[in-house]
Amino acid sequence: MQHRIIVLGAGYTGAVAAGRLARRLHREDVAITLVNAEPDFVERVRMHQLAVGQELRSRPFSEMFAGTGVELKLAKVTGVDVDRKTVAVVGAHGAEGLEEELEYDTLVYALGSGWNDQGVPGTAEYAHEIAGRPGALRLRERLARLDAGQPVLVVGGGLTGIEAATEIAEARPDLDVALAVRGGLGDWLSPKGRRHLRKVFDRLGITVHEHTAVTAVETDRVTTAEGSTIPAAVTVWTTGFAVHPIAEATTLEVAETGQIVVDGTMRSVSHPDVYAIGDTAMATGPGDKPLRMSCASGTPMAWQAAEAIAARLTGGKLPNVPLRYFNQCISLGRKEGLIQYVTADDRAVRAALTGRFAAVYKELVCKGAAWGVANPTFGIPVRRRRVVRVPAQAGSAGSADSPSSAVKAPA
Repeated sequence: MQHRIIVLGAGYTGAVAAGRLARRLHREDVAITLVNAEPDFVERVRMHQLAVGQELRSRPFSEMFAGTGVELKLAKVTGVDVDRKTVAVVGAHGAEGLEEELEYDTLVYALGSGWNDQGVPGTAEYAHEIAGRPGALRLRERLARLDAGQPVLVVGGGLTGIEAATEIAEARPDLDVALAVRGGLGDWLSPKGRRHLRKVFDRLGITVHEHTAVTAVETDRVTTAEGSTIPAAVTVWTTGFAVHPIAEATTLEVAETGQIVVDGTMRSVSHPDVYAIGDTAMATGPGDKPLRMSCASGTPMAWQAAEAIAARLTGGKLPNVPLRYFNQCISLGRKEGLIQYVTADDRAVRAALTGRFAAVYKELVCKGAAWGVANPTFGIPVRRRRVVRVPAQAGSAGSADSPSSAVKAPA
């Protein structure tokens, strides 16, 4: 019988993992099923561009995985039973009422994350989000209806908030764009990075409300912790991501964030036949620091998991390559960028690239990530090995055959 591998979610991590597994294992030995609710790949790192009216290239999974042996199942995941080793799904795109149960031998959990309203009153009702395509399209429609001079407030000073504020201000210079941040603007960046960020914000006319915590959202304003109000015909909420609650409803060991706790090979510490990658995994890098939710973390995690699964199925050598960071790439509109170099554990160093060259660099990174998903098996040597055993069902994921590793991926 074929060993059944189910990959849940076809974002950057799930799609890459499925493609890599197809390249490593014989089709006669394994059945790889990729479950996703959408028929095409969504470039999540470009949702701020979609929100201002830019069109993104279509990347259908049917073309991406043609000839790879990966079966694409268009469905929405509604539940996972890790004790019975089943996944509950409902059909997508016109078949919503069809319920089905899928059985697996190995599960790769890559359902990603959505926006996090932090429980702030009024956010769910009145704020817009760009954590996914539906939200970005709704924001695009709303921005298109705004008249000149109306205020747009972006809440959240992380990478997503900075990119959203600069993209909107560049695309719609007639709007009054502002950014509200809990701390200082770009306070995690190097001095050079912070100076460039302020320079771009000043040039684009973006008002920055620093050390400002938003405590309530209304239709035309927000309220801060100090009791003041900031006008906002549109509020864009970018204060972080939250994982889907499906994993928390299982017997998997999860962190307080709802993320699945994994070892260095991305294997669940409580269920050896489950791997978690991307935003849904609580994995650690250098210094035992949790990896941040990002494409920069997710892609190498996918490589690591796929190599570990292939190794365990074929009796090969487990990957033991540290996962680490090199830089943070920030787009500041289409003409400006900021590449902040960081330590292995993601702390800023003095060096940074700025300006037009940095914008080109970031664009190449985004294109490279999308191309890697669209060509999931390109460039990977064909080293398909025969399955000689199933993953060990006894013992924990931290047993002798599961060495820890830290974040850069195997080639």
